Amino acid sequence: MKTKITLLVALLFLGFNFATAQDNQEDLNTLSIFSEYAKAKNYDAAYGPWMELRNRNPKFNRAIFTYGENILEHKIENSSGAEKVGFIKDLVKMWEERREHFASKTPEGEFLAKACQLQYDYKTELNMTDSQLYECFDNAYKADEATFTNPKSLYTYYKLMVNLYDAGKKPAEELFTKYDEISEKVESEVKNYTKLLNKYIPAGDSDEEIKLSKKDERIVKSYTTYLKAYDQISSGMDKDLGDRANCENLVPLYTRNYEQNKNDGLWLQRAMNRLYTKECTDDPLFVKIVEQKNSLEPSADTAYYLGLLKEKSGDDAAALTYYNQAVDLQTDDYEKAKILYRIASGFKKKGSYGQARTYYQKALEASPSSMGKAHLAIAQMYASSANSCGDDNFSKRAVYWLAAQEARKAGRVDANLSRDAANTAENYMAKAPSKSEVFSAGRAGETINIGCWIQRSVKVPSL
Repeated sequence: MKTKITLLVALLFLGFNFATAQDNQEDLNTLSIFSEYAKAKNYDAAYGPWMELRNRNPKFNRAIFTYGENILEHKIENSSGAEKVGFIKDLVKMWEERREHFASKTPEGEFLAKACQLQYDYKTELNMTDSQLYECFDNAYKADEATFTNPKSLYTYYKLMVNLYDAGKKPAEELFTKYDEISEKVESEVKNYTKLLNKYIPAGDSDEEIKLSKKDERIVKSYTTYLKAYDQISSGMDKDLGDRANCENLVPLYTRNYEQNKNDGLWLQRAMNRLYTKECTDDPLFVKIVEQKNSLEPSADTAYYLGLLKEKSGDDAAALTYYNQAVDLQTDDYEKAKILYRIASGFKKKGSYGQARTYYQKALEASPSSMGKAHLAIAQMYASSANSCGDDNFSKRAVYWLAAQEARKAGRVDANLSRDAANTAENYMAKAPSKSEVFSAGRAGETINIGCWIQRSVKVPSL
């Protein structure tokens, strides 16, 4: 038994880095007893010795707090009434103790947000109001924004603001500002994970199959999971904002506050972006804000918006000059890809498919893992051009093979698009010549050159 305890303790020291020359045998024994129970998920048996060591010597080992979280979560899930409330409050208290004793291993924003989320999840049992909970999240965010990154907690934080606005307890300006703050935070996290993911994705319009080691597969899966979570909360935030931030609400608000904020670059940036997102670009206020922002702080964003204004006025040549200037001014590849995608989508909307594809491909070069949607857009352009880009019925429908190939690329670079990519490719394959038609035409394995703007070739599947 003594050998077993010694080995266990050695492993704990390696895992948690807390061995010191003064560690006494009683604490070591108590640690080994409750950790053995905890690892076996016998949390009720672990609770007694765990609490004993936590009260006697909380600084002894970080395992007290690592296993303690699992122990108390078990107690919360398997209790009710006052006892449940007691365990909830004790978990919040335990995280405070962890910050006190192991500050370097306890990111403040992360653990404050965890405590707020726990209280939100049990707000009925704790009898807490939205105002109290919002203040909790707000304090956590302000204390350490850098490590307040949990997608669920970021969304809860914003949702509480929406609730308070709807209850008449927060003004519209605070709602919009909080939306911008959290959106910017989410975007910064998306950018971070996208850049990490780009290391594992071939750049550009590549047909290369991605072959990863088991370790890299796990890394990619982790990054992709986070990106999916952030995408979900972004969608949720946009849905919650909805008509609360339409042009009828935004324009009077920004007009009223323009004079006092016209020299504030951040205010101008957020107002400019919000008006653009909500399609308020026809209002003179949008022009006014863009021009003011450009006079203060010329940037890739202002160049893009000036291009948009030129396009609206019918000056396409000037618009393209500004658009290209926006690309040149942007040094961050992730942000550059977003601009290129918007330019491409503008050309696609006007039916200028060749130019659209050029800019979609540039977007893929800049940030492949965030631009799977560019492959889907190119595939859609191919499919919609099938009737005009072939010499006969067979070659026209062969365009759908090309469209399917392009759609599949979206799933290869962005795992979160794999289902949509597969479904889209399947839809296009159903419109391409069937096996019997390929056999009847005697064209299996033939390479078909597709004309018009597409200028690509596709190989007829072999039978």
